[in-house]
Amino acid sequence: MSDLTLAPELSVSEWFNTSQPLSIAGLRGKVIFLHSFQLLCPGCVAESLPQVRRIERIFANTDLQVIGLHTVFEHHEAMTPTVLKAFIHEYRLTSPIGVDQADQRSDIPMTMRRYGFRGTPSSVLIGRDGVILHHAFGVEDDIALGARIGMALAAPIPMATSAEEIEGCAAGVCAVPADAA
Repeated sequence: MSDLTLAPELSVSEWFNTSQPLSIAGLRGKVIFLHSFQLLCPGCVAESLPQVRRIERIFANTDLQVIGLHTVFEHHEAMTPTVLKAFIHEYRLTSPIGVDQADQRSDIPMTMRRYGFRGTPSSVLIGRDGVILHHAFGVEDDIALGARIGMALAAPIPMATSAEEIEGCAAGVCAVPADAA
């Protein structure tokens, strides 16, 4: 039995900085750095979000996908999407940011619950195969986090499984159609 855990899907009520909603399944093949934050979280504003901006700058020319997740589990009335939009503008955050879907039965939003985040800031590094490589609560050391991201980016892109293979393709190789000139 494998101890590898596939990353749960995101549950987002609204997106910023992207024209289309993102999904973990749709990003398969890319390394994903998912960071959760709240705009009224002092540790997020002072340390986590500046670190995310450094990650965006350093890994700009790679296929790393940085995703912010606004996980509101307290002060719900003060952290609305309208306030978040102004926050994103003022802090010049450029990566896609989703608003974690509220759960009507709990103060803990849905994606936060699925990932088992203990608070904010939290982060998850997801490999190209959709497996969770690392899960952290708090702000990690820049060098350790950079090394983890670099190792994840160096991992090979997973091959398609037989169910995912396209007609005419097998084992990662596609035959040239007979009628192609």
